[in-house]
Amino acid sequence: MPADLAVVGLGHLGLPLAQAAVGAGIETVGYDLDPHRLADPAGGVTPADVRRMLSAGFRTATDPAELGRVRTAVICAPTPLSADGTLDLSAVADAAHTLAARLRPHTTVLLESAVQPGTTEGFLRPLLEQGSGLRAGRDFHLAYSPSRVDPGRRSHGYANTPKVIGGLTPACTESAAAFYGRLTDKVVRARGPREAETVKVLETNFRHVNIALVNEMAVLCHDLGVDLWDVIRCAETKPFGFQAFRPGPGVGGHDVPLDPGFLPHTGGAPGRPLRMVGLAREINTRMPQYVIQRCATLLNEHGKSARGARVLLLGITYKPDLADLEASPAYEIARRLMNLGAAVSYHDPYVPHWRVGELPVPRADSLYEAAAGADLTVLLQHHRTYDLQGLAVKAQLLLDTRGATPIGAAHRL
Repeated sequence: MPADLAVVGLGHLGLPLAQAAVGAGIETVGYDLDPHRLADPAGGVTPADVRRMLSAGFRTATDPAELGRVRTAVICAPTPLSADGTLDLSAVADAAHTLAARLRPHTTVLLESAVQPGTTEGFLRPLLEQGSGLRAGRDFHLAYSPSRVDPGRRSHGYANTPKVIGGLTPACTESAAAFYGRLTDKVVRARGPREAETVKVLETNFRHVNIALVNEMAVLCHDLGVDLWDVIRCAETKPFGFQAFRPGPGVGGHDVPLDPGFLPHTGGAPGRPLRMVGLAREINTRMPQYVIQRCATLLNEHGKSARGARVLLLGITYKPDLADLEASPAYEIARRLMNLGAAVSYHDPYVPHWRVGELPVPRADSLYEAAAGADLTVLLQHHRTYDLQGLAVKAQLLLDTRGATPIGAAHRL
């Protein structure tokens, strides 16, 4: 059966898009080479959500022929950082090659993956044109729309989150607007795909730079004996010119800071490097080591060494109340503790099994018993299921990296 929409890639970007499309009554097929992708859904979509999608007519496919039967195809391929610090576009290229071989005239092709400015025109367009023999902007529509998925956020979903789009031509923009207008209350038209791509750069870097600022403030306030969490509480009462961010043990998630100083697909000169973004990345990357320093200091102050200490890591996902471990700082913190000779265990209601490198990490079945038996408990993620007041009573020593425990109940980052 033909579908109106093909979502190419059912990861943290594609699956929420497919969910929104199915909810809007759009006949949707999800294309992914991994036939087991739905067994471990991402992007805040739960197994129960997947079952509802399937019962509403959503289909998955591993046969590329399905891509030649749709009106709209959205590429949601992952773009992780490569070894040289640029985005790895190999999955986008694979999706483009697969789609191009079956691309029909009048199809609308959209890219939602995080990419450097210029990628839609300089990288994706040639692949689609060469593989299909069609011309973008004449024979098929091509546009970019930055994903604004925020897994776990209940106040904002597809319907009430404005969607930015930038087409190769005005007609491409309007075709993309017609599609996204079925999913969201507001469509925002950018001047072109490069502007839309740069929106993603700005939004992602805004988050990383501001987290870096409060992470530096956390270190400073600890040295000064100032309660940063009280400072933030007071500062966020300012009704203008301030947005509250909070520190933590590191920055996880799928969105990585983007520095367009190196633009391999623009066809022009490289851009100027964003020095502030590079500094933010450096600061945030240091936070796991700072957590380790605080752990070692606390243990020493209580007459214990990190070597041989029993350390319980509490909450190891990158975001509260989700099972997503993407780029979680818990990996680096656990690895460093193990290198110091600590006996590391963890508790997380969303993660039944966890490995750091090749080593399995023991999972605590009883949270309170584990905290009482550990020399140090480190709160890395504040899941709603945690009774932190009760935990503070049971734990021998508690380091709170999220400022979630009652004042005086734990040592704060």
